[in-house]
Amino acid sequence: MTQEPWRARTAGLIAAGAALLVSAAVDALYVPVPSLVLTVGQAVIRLTPGSLARRGVETFGTSDKPGLVLGVIVVSLAAGMAVGLLAARRRVTGPIAFAVFGAIGIAAASVVPGVSVAGAALAAAAAAGSGALVLAGLLALAYPTPPSTPVIGAATSRRRFLLATAAVPVGIGAVAVAGRRLSGSSRAAAQRLAVRLPRPATTAPRAAPGITDVPGLSRLVTPNADFYRIDEALVVPRVDLPSWRLGVTGMVDRPFELTYDQLLALPLEEHDVTLSCVSNEVGGNLVGTARWTGYPLAALLQRAGVDPKATQVVGRSVDGFTAGFPTEAALDGRHALVAVAMNGEPLPTRHGFPARLVVPGLYGYVSAVKWLRDIQLATLDFDPYWVVRGWARNGPIKTQSRIDVPRSDARVPAGRTAVAGVAWAPTRDIARVEVRVDDGPWHAARLGDTLGPDAWRQWVYEWQARPGTHRLAVRATDGTGVTQTADRAEPFPDGATGHHTITVKVS
Repeated sequence: MTQEPWRARTAGLIAAGAALLVSAAVDALYVPVPSLVLTVGQAVIRLTPGSLARRGVETFGTSDKPGLVLGVIVVSLAAGMAVGLLAARRRVTGPIAFAVFGAIGIAAASVVPGVSVAGAALAAAAAAGSGALVLAGLLALAYPTPPSTPVIGAATSRRRFLLATAAVPVGIGAVAVAGRRLSGSSRAAAQRLAVRLPRPATTAPRAAPGITDVPGLSRLVTPNADFYRIDEALVVPRVDLPSWRLGVTGMVDRPFELTYDQLLALPLEEHDVTLSCVSNEVGGNLVGTARWTGYPLAALLQRAGVDPKATQVVGRSVDGFTAGFPTEAALDGRHALVAVAMNGEPLPTRHGFPARLVVPGLYGYVSAVKWLRDIQLATLDFDPYWVVRGWARNGPIKTQSRIDVPRSDARVPAGRTAVAGVAWAPTRDIARVEVRVDDGPWHAARLGDTLGPDAWRQWVYEWQARPGTHRLAVRATDGTGVTQTADRAEPFPDGATGHHTITVKVS
């Protein structure tokens, strides 16, 4: 055992970090595989049971993926420290451990659709080899005598070791950063910036400003930067626009493909649609409204000729994710789109560039496929990604409402106080919103401007607040006359229910 085990741990830590950086550098140079950290993380997502995946979204929300990446990195670095200690006693442990590290990366790639196993093997070999070499070099500097001999590090030896531990990650990191500037992600971003959208053949009515005099109230149209993102992609797919094709396949008479330019050349339509995640809790923020531009899904299916036996439309992403919904939902007259633009600009990469599905009235887990590659007609015998994990096959968005202002547990002054928020029931519109104070009667709120039956409505209720602690609740009634239920239900398996209720203190 060495007399200075901190050197062994540090050597293992730096070697593991070097392996991760080399993997990132290989990815940056556009080998067709993400870094091993992302590959392992994506495999964890694919193999995680539905109940655990659901808890992850509910607990961490949009921070679930950064948390997973950080977890993979921390575990890798901790393992590297352990390997450093073992290799200080027996040097052959280092190459063996890093070979296992690479094998895990290759195994992870084999279960992630769309990831090249050959590319993963190349990245794994580069990462494992560099990790083993860095560990061997640092241990040679840390313990210049055989490991069986007690060592008291000299100042010169210590300086060389510390310089090496600083130089290795800086050097490899610089390569990774330089490669990233030349990477596929940069090319994909440049391709998106070069897109010039045509004027839609059918435009939505000019958006009204809505209720703008209540600070903190959600805007009528959600800015792209603020729109929620929930999906299974640990890293946003890098789509090469010239080679991208959208296929309409499966149980159709005339399967076909479209290039991006051909899709843009079709008569596009513009519609305001509210999307919501099935994981959204009552009063949650996994919901937003945007002005989507795209080509009607029904028109694409009619061009292909749908087999009468096809009961499900399955969207498939470039990364292998699938979501499916009843065929009738694409043909019943709702504004289902293959969207290419969001709020007047090409789809942001994180929201599905170059194309995605937008189906009003359905939760995203059954419909909103981003980075769309194929639209397949199938039967209900096929189980898409989340259905396999226990979520309901059908995902109609429930009538919901939310209090934005005031915030829960806020202190407000006595007197006239605005209680405001949004309510949504895509395809059914919102007919009425009501607010209740404590256990009193329901009072009608004033509805804001409408963007149409597929978009949410703002609302505001002028409350004469009296001193004390009060509970405020809201409920909405949709255009079919259905009032949202007070019965509380968790998001799993088909969406949360209940009245959003907050507590405020009036002084």
